Formats: sequence, C-alpha cells, structure tokens
Amino acid sequence: MKLVDVHVHVVETLHGFARRGEFRAIGGGRARWANGEETALIPPELGEYDVRGERLYPFLKAQGVERAVLLQGSFYGFHNEYSLEVARKYPDMFISACTADPFARGSMQILERFVCREGVRVIKFEVSDGGMMGYHEPFRIDGPRLEKQIRLAADNGCTLVLDVGGPGMDSFQPDAIANIAKSYPNMRIVVCHLLAPTLNDEAPFARALGMLRLPNVWFDISAVPWNVDPEVYPFPTAVRYVAMARDTVGHDKLLWGSDLPSPLTRDSYVHLWDYLQTGKLFDEGELKDIYYNNAFNAYPLS
Repeated sequence: MKLVDVHVHVVETLHGFARRGEFRAIGGGRARWANGEETALIPPELGEYDVRGERLYPFLKAQGVERAVLLQGSFYGFHNEYSLEVARKYPDMFISACTADPFARGSMQILERFVCREGVRVIKFEVSDGGMMGYHEPFRIDGPRLEKQIRLAADNGCTLVLDVGGPGMDSFQPDAIANIAKSYPNMRIVVCHLLAPTLNDEAPFARALGMLRLPNVWFDISAVPWNVDPEVYPFPTAVRYVAMARDTVGHDKLLWGSDLPSPLTRDSYVHLWDYLQTGKLFDEGELKDIYYNNAFNAYPLS
C-alpha cells in the first residue's frame, strides 16, 4: 500500500513547553516535564534524545512512505528552521510547516519570513490545551488573536493546520473552525487527530463533525488509537470513530498520519495504519484515497 504520512515530527533538540512547563530529553528515549512527570517519547529506531532527519528519512522509506508532512508544535518545541532544512535536504520525501506563537509580538514577522521568503506553504497552530491554551489564557480561534496569521495563510495559498484538542478542552471550537472555513472558502484547512475524541466522546464528536462537513476542511486521523488509550490493537473504538467520520464527512476528507515519534513507543508503525484494513471499514479504492490520494488535495505535495 502506498502511503503519505501527513503528521510527522522532526526534533533537532527537544525543547517542548506546555502546561507542565519545559520538556527535556533525559536519555533512553524518555523525557521529563518541569513538574517531574516523565514519559516515553522516542522509539529506539529513531533516536534517544532527538529525531533527526537523517534517521527519520530512511525509516519512513523502509515503511513504504512516499511523502510526509513535517508538522510541529510546542510539545516538541518549535522547529521552523530545522523542519525547512530537513525538507530541503530530502525534497523527495518531506514538505515542512511553519508556526509561531500568536502571543509573541514578532509572530507575523516569523510567519512572513517562512511563507513569503522561504516558500513554506503550510502553517500550523497547536492551540489545544496541550499546546497554546495550556500556557496562555483561552482565546477564540476565529477571533483577533489569529486573524492576521490566518489571513496570511489564505492570501498565500497555504494549507492551514489546526490542532484544537478534543471535547471538553477550551480549545475545542469546531464552530470557530467552521467560521474560518466559510470566511476563506478557497483556503484548505486540516484538523488534526480527527478532533481527538477519547473513549466516551461520541456525542460531542458527532456534533463537531456535522459542523465541519465543509468542502475545504479535511481531517488527519493520526493518533486516534492513542487518544482512546488504554485500547490496544486493533483499536475498536478508534475504528468506530473513523467510521463515524466516514459516514458524516466522507472518506475523501480523511488523511492518514502517524504522529511520529511518540506513538511508536506503544505500538508498531504498521499497526498505526493497517488497523483500518483490519477493521474492514473501507474498500481498496477508499483505502488508497485515505492512505495516499487525499493528501494531495489537502496539502501542496505535487
């Protein structure tokens, strides 16, 4: 099966920051937050303290991945410069996204540099409680805080990527995403993690999907099995959520992604994609679209 992985993280040096403070690699693929919490973060095959392009590229090639999108957020730390460097070193595989904290006075200058001067055509904002709304006061995604940044994306033909977390979070604003999509009907929008539902989120998840059944909105389904933890392969709740999305927005709006590296500390790369086949949700043509073809409609991969 040909694959495009639309949700991959490259990490030159781990310098994450979120509601638990700074995030630092401590060796053995593990990392520690400033509040003392530790977690497994990087699988041995990708690194011990970081995930460099020279290891990520051959790993993905060996897995049958043809193209990949390098996204970023505060969990691993912003890596604008390094993501672009890796994408330019391996242009047959990667395209890079850029980001900036909209609370920073220089956020527009940062984005303008990468979009207008460096040619990056993907802008991502990790606004979830695990990202910006974990260390800033809550804000409306369709409000003045991101207004200029979103207009920059629309004016330059960028794909706008939004990680809004899941139901129950201040950042979970499907109505705001819908407002943005309707205000900029020619801008492609990708919502991360299929809105990140957990084990008992069927009702708010269904409502949100209904709001976002729009022609310029796609959903990456990365980390859906992770978010319904403690389930194990073949992830029956994740399968049910993906089926709900298929029935509401259509299979042509679903994009496969892995969310590398952290999910590989729990399961294999193959299991992160073949659970869709095991669940027998789609026919072969639909699977080809989700694993490969749909990505070329949502992202500037050509």
